[in-house]
Amino acid sequence: MFRSHLESHKSERIGWLRAAVLGANDGIISVTSLIVGIAASGASENSILLTGIAGTVAGAMSMAAGEYVSVQSQFDTESADIERERHELHTQPEHELEELTAIYMSRGLDHHLARQVAEKLMLTDALGAHTRDELGISETLRARPLQASIASATSFTIGALVPIATVLLTPLNLITEVLTASALITLFVLGGTAAYVGGASIFKGALRVSFWGAIAIGVTAGVGALFGTKT
Repeated sequence: MFRSHLESHKSERIGWLRAAVLGANDGIISVTSLIVGIAASGASENSILLTGIAGTVAGAMSMAAGEYVSVQSQFDTESADIERERHELHTQPEHELEELTAIYMSRGLDHHLARQVAEKLMLTDALGAHTRDELGISETLRARPLQASIASATSFTIGALVPIATVLLTPLNLITEVLTASALITLFVLGGTAAYVGGASIFKGALRVSFWGAIAIGVTAGVGALFGTKT
């Protein structure tokens, strides 16, 4: 008796995972850098908090719009390629059969078996076969603009809550130190979690994210101190 075997693969998460990690990472680094830069300049606590809130709103909207436009462009390109394949299957079916046969031969099948597989797939799901095997477009990895946009904006906002909460709970004279430490710890955990979900090295993922976050925060703090109002 045949039993279907369903497997869960890490690649199935790539669409939302990339957008979510990028958004959260950007939320933490961007807003932390803004606040640290303003704090280093000698600004008041209200100015620092307002900067964080404004940075969160602007950043979330920017992430949503940018991610949507970027992924929509990819989706449009994929759709155009699929429509072209649909047209060619209608107007040049024999050529498309030969093309599919050649693809399977390049993957190790002999001509006879490759032809049989191609003919069978052309009868059952010609467009799906060409979309997957010729264009490399699968349902799992298909571009999803709205999903990416929402994931980016939401994760950016969640990430930005870390520095904003830190500002609310930390005395003004300790904001820079505490904020930097909390951001780096959060980035380390975020990088490790993302690596774990994606099936990569947890330590390398955590170190990579926190390293670049430290550079961004350090540079911004330096600029704030250089051009700030402290005497």
